[in-house]
Amino acid sequence: MFPRIVLFCGGVGGARMANGFAAAMAPQDLQIAVNVGDDFVFCGLNVSPDLDTVMYTLAGLNDTQRGWGFRDETWIASRRTAQLGGPAWFQLGDRDLATHLTRTAQLAEGKSLSAVTASLCSAVGIQHSIVPVSDQPIRTRIRTADTLLDFQDYFVRQKAEPVASQILYSGASEANLVNAVRLALDNTHLQAVIIAPSNPWLSIGPMLAIPELKTTLQRLRARTPVIAISPIIAGQAIKGPAAKLLGELGHEVSAFGVAEYYKGLITHLVIDNGDAHLAERIRGLGMQVHCTDILIPTPAEQTRLAQELLALVSSTATA
Repeated sequence: MFPRIVLFCGGVGGARMANGFAAAMAPQDLQIAVNVGDDFVFCGLNVSPDLDTVMYTLAGLNDTQRGWGFRDETWIASRRTAQLGGPAWFQLGDRDLATHLTRTAQLAEGKSLSAVTASLCSAVGIQHSIVPVSDQPIRTRIRTADTLLDFQDYFVRQKAEPVASQILYSGASEANLVNAVRLALDNTHLQAVIIAPSNPWLSIGPMLAIPELKTTLQRLRARTPVIAISPIIAGQAIKGPAAKLLGELGHEVSAFGVAEYYKGLITHLVIDNGDAHLAERIRGLGMQVHCTDILIPTPAEQTRLAQELLALVSSTATA
């Protein structure tokens, strides 16, 4: 049994979209492929922020105010680490810490990241398939005028304030898709690929930098809908530094700038109703446009958008 929909996602926006699809679809019909470009080692622990954000969200354990980590978290270990002179710029909550300890131990035993992820998801009761896009390490780095920053240094330690001149994805050119993603994309029953309203450069870019994925999407779009959802509404990012990066990297800060980024890879771009005036320009890039309300902070809104996208997929198949 292969999934009908493969969703590529990362970050809070991706986790919200994954939650909507998980509510709208049976586990066997959905595969959620997650960015690993944010992964890093902190205090000797293997931390996978995007995988964990998706996992906690689908398990109903996430902190909806912060957007990451557990709700009702405590911070005893993190505070004690700072008191002992250890690094304090990246905070790990006590419950979250257990996830990283378990992941690190299992990776040290020789298990793959995808196998570890499956085990962690099963332990919190998740039935849907959540997989890292690759078992090989990919590390996002941001070049500024002065230096080259690791992703977490840029995003957390420096609060995404440095001006970016280039985004690099170390290891991506040598990485392969995990077998589950490869099989899902090659399956003739695949109905659509969805790209969540995640940051194109920081969450989706590391995945598209895997040559196998980029060539697969270019091939797939001739027969299968490849639908991306804009993370930009009226020139502003739904969350995070997407709009800031658009401008710094020389793109129009709008849904049209997002469309330019995905040109040649997608068949449809989903944009907010407030950006409908951009639809004709976006169509000029060779993709179809669907306008709707793409702001999805609550589970009900996440499910509503997922159901609307499934209806779009169905209408495309019957057109």
